[in-house]
Amino acid sequence: MARKAKLIVDKDFRIGEVDKRIYGSFIEHLGRAVYTGIYQPDHPTADEMGFRKDVIGLVKELNVPIVRYPGGNYVSNFYWEDSVGPREQRKPRLDLAWRTYEPNLIGINEFSKWAKKADTSVMMAVNLGTRGTSDALNLLEYCNLDTESYYADLRRKHGDKDPYNIKVWCMGNEMDGPWQTGHKDAKEYGHLAAETSKAMKAMDRSIETVVCGSSNVDMPTFGSWEAGVLGEAYDYVDYISLHQYWNNRADDTADFFAVTDDLENFIHSVIAACDYVKAVRHSHKNINLSFDEWNVWYHSTDQDNEDMENKPWRSHPHLLEDIYNYEDAIVDALALIKFLQHADRIKIACLAQLVNVIAPIMTEENGPAWKQTIFYPFYLVSKYGRGTALEPVMTVDDHPTSRHDHVTDVEAVSIYNEEKEQLTIFAVNRNTEENVEFEADIRGFGGYTLSDFEVLEGTDMKAVNSAKEEKVKPVRREDAKLDGGILRTVLKPASFAAIVLKK
Repeated sequence: MARKAKLIVDKDFRIGEVDKRIYGSFIEHLGRAVYTGIYQPDHPTADEMGFRKDVIGLVKELNVPIVRYPGGNYVSNFYWEDSVGPREQRKPRLDLAWRTYEPNLIGINEFSKWAKKADTSVMMAVNLGTRGTSDALNLLEYCNLDTESYYADLRRKHGDKDPYNIKVWCMGNEMDGPWQTGHKDAKEYGHLAAETSKAMKAMDRSIETVVCGSSNVDMPTFGSWEAGVLGEAYDYVDYISLHQYWNNRADDTADFFAVTDDLENFIHSVIAACDYVKAVRHSHKNINLSFDEWNVWYHSTDQDNEDMENKPWRSHPHLLEDIYNYEDAIVDALALIKFLQHADRIKIACLAQLVNVIAPIMTEENGPAWKQTIFYPFYLVSKYGRGTALEPVMTVDDHPTSRHDHVTDVEAVSIYNEEKEQLTIFAVNRNTEENVEFEADIRGFGGYTLSDFEVLEGTDMKAVNSAKEEKVKPVRREDAKLDGGILRTVLKPASFAAIVLKK
């Protein structure tokens, strides 16, 4: 018997407006993300500031609205003053997180200009590992204020008359992790984050702040960390962070595609922790979610650990340069669908990272920038996934995997863009063996016709892209049928589809 999935799409089944920042990303001073990534003054495409224009072009293609910077683990020993002003006066530093040498040729002066060139904005992280509130205030004044005061004057002295107006600030990074320089317990960190956020908002009332949640769902303190931190900081922050990376070390593709079932539990648990503290505090304020690190990450881990141990203090070494395959692209598509299914609470998400380091964009130091397999699901969802997320009311067959009992064949979500009179259905067939007959009831969208139908389809789960060849990229299909408000098509095994309809 053919496997089936039926989706009902209605304008009134609203989850929430999609915040464009859900298509954010992340650049850390790690590996080749900055040097020979976004910045390479001797490259043929370099502009007057040394930024690679080929990379900027690909970032614009992804339409990334916000980029988290400068870390990541890097930020917990970051001395921002060393990364601004005349380059000949900047102090090189040793980065303890990744055991590399940081020349400080690129800092907030330059990165703010790169962000403008790439049509994006900066999400700044402050060092709450080895530093604290006063240093965060100094950085905020330097970046955002137009006052006649020391650090605002210093920015002007450094050549930037206008403030950077950075609106989102991370209160440190992964402070629950024992690996983190300056690791703290929940109460200690929560108090520091609360006082820092409170002081920063007194200086600039226009900013929003993100407090650190657990580094991942498997941390032994997960749940109690969120409750403990928010118990201290709830009234002073706007978002709590979530981080999660996935792997297929077991080489079990079917179970790899079930990771978003675990992701669903993770998201629900963090929302529950937020709402528990809201109830205890008798608050009327919601804490929303910033999923500011997410991706597949495991291909390069063993080699990276060996290199950091045996070859420390190099400048921009090749680290975390995972080469992604077809199945990784499907998992990233599933994660994006899951974020959209929670658009009412997930307001920021940052694909980690953007260039060279576990990234959709790779660069050849003596050649071009090129697109990894994971570039394409992000591109399609960022392009078509703006508007109102609609609840996926669906009946669908399921199947078991090695570690999950009832994995739905199809994960889906719809986005209604009222201004453009556009409806997009994103769907992944997680069944690795069988086609699924997919039907969407869109009778509530009278006068809509099929505009575009783009898919990632493949039989080689390990297929990869390179600078020379794109084995994995979207193709257009023409075989979907829309009759009487019922859309019908077939979703091939292990595939991702973006179906676009317009009035």
